[in-house]
Parts: sequence; C-alpha cells; structure tokens
Amino acid sequence: MNGDGNNPIPGRRLPELKPGMYKKIGLGVAAAAVLLYLGSSSFYTVQEQERAAILTFGKYTSESSAGLHFKWPYPIQEVITVPAELTQRIHIGYRQEADGAVAVEDEAMMITGDENIVSADAVVQWKISNIRNYLYNIDDPDKFLRNSASSSIRAVIGSEKLDYAITDGKTVIQDKVRVLLVELQKKYNTGIQIIDIKFQDIEPPSGQVEEAFREVTNAREEKNTKINNAKKYENDIIPKARGEAQALIERAEGEKKSRILNAQGDVAQFNAIFAEYSNNKSVTESRLILETLETILPSAKIFITNSNSDTVNYLPLNELMRSTPASPAASAAPQGGDAE
Repeated sequence: MNGDGNNPIPGRRLPELKPGMYKKIGLGVAAAAVLLYLGSSSFYTVQEQERAAILTFGKYTSESSAGLHFKWPYPIQEVITVPAELTQRIHIGYRQEADGAVAVEDEAMMITGDENIVSADAVVQWKISNIRNYLYNIDDPDKFLRNSASSSIRAVIGSEKLDYAITDGKTVIQDKVRVLLVELQKKYNTGIQIIDIKFQDIEPPSGQVEEAFREVTNAREEKNTKINNAKKYENDIIPKARGEAQALIERAEGEKKSRILNAQGDVAQFNAIFAEYSNNKSVTESRLILETLETILPSAKIFITNSNSDTVNYLPLNELMRSTPASPAASAAPQGGDAE
C-alpha cells in the first residue's frame, strides 16, 4: 500500500497462518521452557570441599560428594550443600577483621576459681562430621558452637586459680576445655567435630593489675632460672665430690691393708726372733744388743772383752778389721764372757 493507503506496496508478503498454528507454537515454547527448567534443575554440582544433602519431598534421604550429580526436579527433590570437607575456625574473645584483631570483652572476660578476673582468647578448629545432625538438630550451628565453646572455657577457668591459669596451667586448661567441648557436641548430636582449641592469651585485664602480674611472672621465671642454675651446679659438684670421696676411701683401704700386712710381717719377725731367743737366750741377747748399738751408734767402734779373769784381754780389732773387714755383728763374745 502507498502512503495514503490506497495503492499496495510491491514486496514480500507475510505468510498467512492457520488459526490453530498459534496455539501449537505457544505449546511448543511452553514445552521447551519446561524441558529447559527440568534439565537445569535435575543436575547439580558439588564442589571439592562440599557435601550435599538430598531432600525428597522435604525429607532427608541421602547425601553426595564432590562432582556432577542428577536429581529429580524441584519440588520432588532438593539439594542443600554444606562445606563438610573444610576445616573451619571460630574466635572466642576477639574477631579477626581486615585491619587486625578486635577484642570482644563480653566473651573474653571470665572469673577464676579464686574470684579474680582474667581475659581469655581462643581459636576453635572444627568441621562437619554428620550432615543430617548438623542441618536438623541445631538451628544455628555457628551460634551454638560459639556459646558451647565459651561455656566450656568459663567452666574450666572458673575452677582454676588465676596464678595457675596465666602461668603453668595454660596447656592443662586447654586440654580440659577441649574434652568438655567434645562432650557437649556428642550430647546434643550437633554433627560437629572439634579438631582442636588453642588459647591465644590468658592474662589479667590491662592496667595496674596486668603490670603487677607481669612482675610476678618475671619473678617466677627468675626463680626458676636460679633453681635450674643451682641444680646444674649441684649436678656438677656432687659427682666430683663422690669421686673424690671414693678415691679417699680407696686410698684409706690401701693404707689399711698396707699397715695390716706390715704389722703381720713385724709380728712374724718378732715371733721368729722370740723362737730363737727361747732356744739360746744369751746369744740372742748379745746379738740384739750389738745390732741395737750399730743402729744407734753408727760411727762408734765396738770392742768385745772377756771380764771373767782379772786381766783385761785385748784384741787388736783395728788391725784385724784393716786386714780382714768383718761385721761387728759377726763377733761373738768368748764363752762364758760378757760383752761391753
């Protein structure tokens, strides 16, 4: 048609459709949309660190691991994925922000067994062990875990003294809190597995109290250092003293045995002399006298005479000794004479 609507415009004309074709086209488009929806809702993907719970008409029926899986389209089946293979963390007493840690005083402040205030910060590592319990036994798993962890920490620290909690008891308290937290998860069937709990700090509140306890801690460390040095000195001195004592004992034993043997030799010698003396007392007496004189007068000249007669018998001992040296001990008094 022309501009005024009277003359037809030359060109291609649209094909005329039968009255029923519009309905068929609409049904085809609807069927394609339904098929597209069914195809997109029947397949789902589970990531590496996830596991999926399959709900059939709203009821938990099974679960699947990582990969591409098929299910019936909604509302027949529904899939809920949770990070069951991922180790997660919650912070007690502080929150980890982009610009650093931010303290949460309401969680951190606790009362010890001796009615002192202490600030405790901890990190709880956990993961999902049972998907069904995790989804249906607790409404808010993160909130429940945070409250149960805070409750366990308060229960354990509330039974310990402040001095022990901030010094030697940190590891012991940590183990007790972990045991109590695991028991709570089992009691309520939360499906949460507690891997570990680590205390970042257990310390008194900041200010003068903190400074006072820091001085106490430094004094205790200095005390332990001195005790260790004393033990080291003790371990060094005592073995040496024991060795010296043992050496003295051994020397004394040797001296004892030496004196005993010498005494036994002297006794044996005396007994031998006494036996000879008993056989011939005069000869033995003369010999002992001469030996004693030789000992006490080594430079003296000894002369032997016979005093039985009125005249003095003189023996030229000097000339005899020059010609034939003889020991005075070998000279014997004349028979019946006396030695002077």
